[in-house]
Amino acid sequence: MATLLYGASAVLAFLLALAITPLVARLAERFGLMDVPGGRRNHPRPIARPGGLAIAIAFGLTILAFWAVDRLAGYPFLIPAEVRSPRFTLTALAALLGMGLGFVDDAFELRARWQLLGLSVIAAIIVAAGIRIDFVDDPFGSGVIDLALPVAVAFTFFWIVGMNVALNFIDGLDGLAAGVSAIAAATLGAIALLPQVSEPFVAWMAFSLAGAIAGFLLLNFHPARVFMGTSGVVFVGTMLAVLSIFGTAKVAAALLVLGVPIIDTFYVLVRRLLQGQAPFAPDRGHLHHRLLDIGLSHPQAVLLIYAMTLALGAVAFWSSERIQALVFIAVVLVFGVLALIFTQRAPKAEDLDPALYAEEGD
Repeated sequence: MATLLYGASAVLAFLLALAITPLVARLAERFGLMDVPGGRRNHPRPIARPGGLAIAIAFGLTILAFWAVDRLAGYPFLIPAEVRSPRFTLTALAALLGMGLGFVDDAFELRARWQLLGLSVIAAIIVAAGIRIDFVDDPFGSGVIDLALPVAVAFTFFWIVGMNVALNFIDGLDGLAAGVSAIAAATLGAIALLPQVSEPFVAWMAFSLAGAIAGFLLLNFHPARVFMGTSGVVFVGTMLAVLSIFGTAKVAAALLVLGVPIIDTFYVLVRRLLQGQAPFAPDRGHLHHRLLDIGLSHPQAVLLIYAMTLALGAVAFWSSERIQALVFIAVVLVFGVLALIFTQRAPKAEDLDPALYAEEGD
């Protein structure tokens, strides 16, 4: 019955997101929450900014629908007993915090420092609620490394904030952040079903999230009719961070499947600091920009990063956590080499067609 729950929940979330996304876009237009062309924004017309709210609403309605039916039935009717978890309240708290901060940014376009402060507050509340990474697998041994409480708190805080920053940084081409997030959520859900993991609650949440993102993605892929906005990025980023922490702390798997945005963020921040730039000042130095620079079209660049994410997700699913960590380290090194190659081959800014760079985020 649990397998039926995962599939039905993902499909319901998909259909709800597909129906709700146009409604969110219309409401955004009515209240002036539009991303207007100009400056670095080169899309041809105003596009609804907080479209990612549809992901959060579809996800929430899906979970609520199954919960409500069980409550009316008076027993585990749709949600099997093994899927039920006291962590439901903590998950709902994390989701609401992420969605709230994202919407505030979409409405008032907060500066990067205020966004970072908001993410820090979210991370602090989640950690205070008891969601922590208490151990990690030893990449050079067969056991685990237990983290002292101060280290666990600091690492979890960094993990939640870092996950959101990485997704925000990759949200630069239509459909990119949404597609990568959907693949990551589905991968985490599949890993949660492995016998050695056995986390049915995490699987249910992850597959429902993947379904909601996929429904939204149909209207977000190039040419986008609605943007994910900070509403979607922070909601999804916070959910992925929390779901990867629950249970056996599938941090290594999440680190690998989200390797593209995480490693890209790392290299971008290092480059900006070495060049004396503000770490969160926007530029065109991300991987997706480099792919456009060497001649790929907008959809080609996005699909290539999808393929990279799928490959990393397959490795994360089929390998042990120790192998996952080692592969991640190898990908970091390969990324560094590619960054140097792309830097050498990139054309000068004045030779580029600005119409190619219709961006959502950083």
